[in-house]
Amino acid sequence: MLGYLSVSGIFFSLLLLYFNAGKYKSSIYLGIYFIIVYLYGFTQYVIFYSHSVLLNSITVVNLTALLYLAGPLLYWYTRSVLNDNPKFRKRDLLHLVPALVYLIAAIPYLFSPYAHKVEIATSIVVNPGFLRTFNATLLSEILSNTVIYLSRPVQVLVYILWSMILFLRYKKRHIDSLLFPGQHFMTGWLAFFLVYQLLLVLGNIIGLTKSLTIEIEKLSEAAYFMQVFAGAGLTGLLASLFFYPEILYGLPRIPATAVAPDQKEETIEEPALSPKINTSVYEPAYLISIGQLSDSCMSKYQPFLQPKINLAQFSELINIPTHHLAYFFREIRKKAFNDYVNEYRVEHAKSMITEGKTANLTLEAIGVLSGFSSRTTFFRAFKKVEDVSPGAFADKIY
Repeated sequence: MLGYLSVSGIFFSLLLLYFNAGKYKSSIYLGIYFIIVYLYGFTQYVIFYSHSVLLNSITVVNLTALLYLAGPLLYWYTRSVLNDNPKFRKRDLLHLVPALVYLIAAIPYLFSPYAHKVEIATSIVVNPGFLRTFNATLLSEILSNTVIYLSRPVQVLVYILWSMILFLRYKKRHIDSLLFPGQHFMTGWLAFFLVYQLLLVLGNIIGLTKSLTIEIEKLSEAAYFMQVFAGAGLTGLLASLFFYPEILYGLPRIPATAVAPDQKEETIEEPALSPKINTSVYEPAYLISIGQLSDSCMSKYQPFLQPKINLAQFSELINIPTHHLAYFFREIRKKAFNDYVNEYRVEHAKSMITEGKTANLTLEAIGVLSGFSSRTTFFRAFKKVEDVSPGAFADKIY
């Protein structure tokens, strides 16, 4: 079951990245975080239950450096949500130092002959307790294996506490007054997410500490139940992102330029609190401006003629954050961005038909020239908008 949960979690995390990375930049941090956590669960499954020399030779040590990225990713996700800004900063590179140190220390093992890795993997399959004395990296020459093993969850614990401090500072400053309507529930979800991660990592630290003295048979059983509980909980959290995609919006707030020309939007890391802003006037104006910019760009520059235009590209065209656009189309326009684009494409196709282009062009060609990628999508979108097929519409005209 642990292996199934881990593999399923990795799969759904990849789906999360594939479908949302372009629209919600914060989901990149969250998706990679889930992948690393599930990889850790999969590694535990391989060590204790797979009895596979091949899998052990692939996972043991080779994936460990990634575990040191879990903490920073969780912190970046929390910060990007609270600040409404997923930008990766140059100083964020410092968070990669622990992973880099471990990776360098593991180079001798990583580049050792495969036969040596098979030998180590065989020893683990015979007795998983072998890992207690196995000096996998150069770090073992200056630190005990206990310190090395505990350094991973302890590092994550530090980042979780750091993230919780950011969250509490956010709540203390009452920045919720700047949120788009309907986003306040996100603070509850984020609080639950951080508390669950805290419990998860504390349980992991306790389990690792006990594993230093407990018999390997009892260790295997204890680790199994702990990992299944963690995997099931994380799978539930991950699934919630698909059933409630509003979570991925983060906490979109009115940007400073839309609020007042002489006031800047505060960020969580700033020590001073800016004066409270009344958004009851600016918020509708900002949302209206998004609609006006979108319609104006579509009419003037006709980006809908590009078959592969997406929300991220359109965001760059009108200089509006992608997740603000996603919120606008879902909550204000009540339609998907693709449907919005297709409406302009259908209007363009109608104009071509009305102008008599069907005399020299097939309906399929008109669809392609209007930005549709295929005949099927053209006919389906046309009928959805006009309630008749392109052919029936052309027959009415002529």
